[in-house]
Amino acid sequence: MPFSSDIKSSAYTMKSGGIVPPSQQGLSVKHADLHFEVVPASKTLIGKSTLTLHSDTQRKNFSFDLDRVFTIKSVAVNGKPVDKANYSNPEGMVLVNQPVSDDFTVTVEYQGIPREAVKAPWDGGFVWSKTPEGADWIATADQGEGCDLFWPCIDHPFGEPEVADIYITVPAPLMAVSNGVLLDQQISDTKNTYHWQTHNVNTYSVALNIGPFETLEDTFHSVYGNEYPIVYYHLPGHPQKAKKLFDEVPVMLNFFERVIGPYPFTNEKAGFVETPHLGMEHQTINAYGNHYRKDVYGFDWLMQHEFAHEWFANQLTADNSDHLWLQEGLGSYMQPLFTQYLQGDMAYKARLFEQRKALDNDFPLVRNKLLAVEEVFEKDQGPGGDVYTKGSLILHSLRQLIGDEAFFKTIRIATYGSADPQPGKFKPVLSNSEAFIRIANQVTGQDLRWFFNVYLYSAKLPKLNVERTDGQVTLSWQVPNGLDFPMPLEVQINQTVHKLDMHKIQTLPVKPKDVVIIDPQSKVLRYDQAIDDYKAFKREQADKKADQQ
Repeated sequence: MPFSSDIKSSAYTMKSGGIVPPSQQGLSVKHADLHFEVVPASKTLIGKSTLTLHSDTQRKNFSFDLDRVFTIKSVAVNGKPVDKANYSNPEGMVLVNQPVSDDFTVTVEYQGIPREAVKAPWDGGFVWSKTPEGADWIATADQGEGCDLFWPCIDHPFGEPEVADIYITVPAPLMAVSNGVLLDQQISDTKNTYHWQTHNVNTYSVALNIGPFETLEDTFHSVYGNEYPIVYYHLPGHPQKAKKLFDEVPVMLNFFERVIGPYPFTNEKAGFVETPHLGMEHQTINAYGNHYRKDVYGFDWLMQHEFAHEWFANQLTADNSDHLWLQEGLGSYMQPLFTQYLQGDMAYKARLFEQRKALDNDFPLVRNKLLAVEEVFEKDQGPGGDVYTKGSLILHSLRQLIGDEAFFKTIRIATYGSADPQPGKFKPVLSNSEAFIRIANQVTGQDLRWFFNVYLYSAKLPKLNVERTDGQVTLSWQVPNGLDFPMPLEVQINQTVHKLDMHKIQTLPVKPKDVVIIDPQSKVLRYDQAIDDYKAFKREQADKKADQQ
C-alpha cells in the first residue's frame, strides 16, 4: 500500500522534552511492546505498539506522542477499541478521550513514511542508505526530535519504559539489531523478525539498525568480578579494521570501570553497530559511523564518546534538557580523561586546549527553565557546542579545585546514587544540576555554589586582571554581574609556585628580571583574549573566502 509523504512533522513533534502537557503529567511507562515492520523499497514503517502506563490519578483523558505523518489505523485502551471520534492527532500529540486510572494499556496500530533524516544524527529520523555492495543499510536517530518520530511514546526523559520489547521485521536476508538482549529470531526466505528486550531505556535511545551485518563477539571479564558480552555488528568488507576497533572496547571498559564505576547494563550487553550516520548513544547498541578514522591520541574518539554516554546519558540522565551538560559535558570530559589514562598529562592538556578553542560563551549552560533539546543544542537558541566543551572544561577546573578523590566520588554518587556502586545493585538516575551541586557540597564539606554560579549559570567566563609594575604583580578576578568568585590561583615566579586564595585582590613582590607564569598547570577555566582574537581572525578569513566564491 503506498502512503503519502506530503504531510510533514509538526513543530510539536520536532521538539523533544520541554513543557509537559497536562494530559501527560502524572503518567509513567511500565512497559512498551513495540512491533515494527520496515519496508525499504517504499521507505515505509508499519507499527503496532502497546504501552502499559500508570496514572497517578483518575483522569478523563490522556495523550501520547506520535508523528502525524503516520496514519493511525486503530487505538485501543485496555484491549477495547476507541471510537475514532474519541482520539485525534492534529499536531503529533494523540489525545485519547477515555477515562483511565492506575495501570492501563493503550494499543496503537499505525503506518506511513517516517521522517527521513537530512543530516543525521543532528537532524533526526530514518536514514535510508545502501552498503557499497548495494544492500539496504538503515538506521534511526532522534535525540533532537524524540521517540515520537517512529513510535508512540511520552517524549520526555520521564517517559522511559521500565521494560521494552522490540520486534523488528525486515526483508530477508537482512539483520535487525536493537537495544538489550536478543530473545528470539524468526528467519525465513522472505522476512526475518528479531525480538530484543531492554530495561529502563531512554526514549531517544530506542534504535532500529538494519543491514547485512557481520558480528564480532567476546566476553568481558570485569574488574568487579562479573562478566558480560561485548558485541560489534559491522558491515562486511573490512574485517581487520573492524577487529582493531573491537579490540579497543575492553581497554575502554577497563578505564571506565576503574575510574568511574561498573558498566551499567551488564545484564544485557555492551554493544556497537556500524551506521550510515556519525554516531549516537543508543543504549547497549551505540551507533558508530566514524569510518575507522585514526587520530594522534591512539583511540577512536567518536566511539569512546558515545560509549561514555552509557554512564552519562543512559545511566545518569538529565531530567530536563536544561541540564544536558551532565550528559554531554561528562561525556566529552571522558576523551581528555581517557587520553590522560593512556598517554599522560601532555596529551590530556592538549585535548583540553582543543576544547577550549571551541567555546562561544554566548549562553549559560543552565538557565533554570524547562527546555526542549533544540533550545540547548541550537547555537541561536542556547549554548550549542558549549554544552560539550565548556561542560568538559568546567569539570576539569572542578577536579583541580577539589582534588581527584572528591571529584571522582562526586561523579560516582551523581551517576549511581552511591559512592561504592556494585554491578546490578543500582538503578538509573534521573537528575539535574542542583542535585549535582548538592552532591559536590556534601562530598567536599564546602559550599561550592559560587563555582557553579559563575561557570554554569553565567554565559561569560571569569576574567583575570593582571597588572605588573616595577615591584609587584597584582591579580584580581573580574566576574559577570559582580558574582563572588574566590577561585584559587597558582602563580609561578621563577622556580617558586605561589598558591593564592583570591578572596580579594592579591599582590606578589617581583623583581624586574623575574619570570612570572600565571596558572602554570592550566587548572582554571578563564577568559583568554588570545583565543578571542584567533576566532575573530578565523571568522574574517571565512568571510573573505565566502565573498570570493
